[in-house]
Amino acid sequence: MRWMWIDTITAFEEGVRMHAVKNISLAEEHLHDHFDGSDGLDPFAVMPGSLIVEGMAQTSGILVGSVNRFREKVVLAKISKVELDADAVPGQCLRYEAEIERIDSAGASTRGIVRRLDHTEGEWREIGRIDLIFSHIDNNVGGREFPKENFVFSDNFRQILVAAGLDRLIDD
Repeated sequence: MRWMWIDTITAFEEGVRMHAVKNISLAEEHLHDHFDGSDGLDPFAVMPGSLIVEGMAQTSGILVGSVNRFREKVVLAKISKVELDADAVPGQCLRYEAEIERIDSAGASTRGIVRRLDHTEGEWREIGRIDLIFSHIDNNVGGREFPKENFVFSDNFRQILVAAGLDRLIDD
């Protein structure tokens, strides 16, 4: 994964749940395209909903992958539910709260809540719910061959785990 949509892990209960935080900064180039004022309205930098979903996918994917020490390639297979009730803008933080609902050799399903911290209000408020399904592509039934190396779990994810003190989860 080239782009990271989470900055740090703030809570982790192995095989059960994980929380991660994303700080939204005006320095992030993608924010300037949403919405850029070309429609005649005032420009309004906002975190695209698709990237909020990707942040939850990264949070949930790390949680699911950690169950088997990242020996399997865990990929997002399906977005079951997305409900986003509010925007997230520069200067705010997002907290992704992921829980494993079910896991087996074929994959896993997760439930997630997105909360937003507006520093002027000082409290986390729920702004969305995202449920996802992951596949362990090493155990796929389609018979397709995939690279031996874990191309899903990158050095960026490794750095986030190390920074959170969770490097024990990495099975080199």
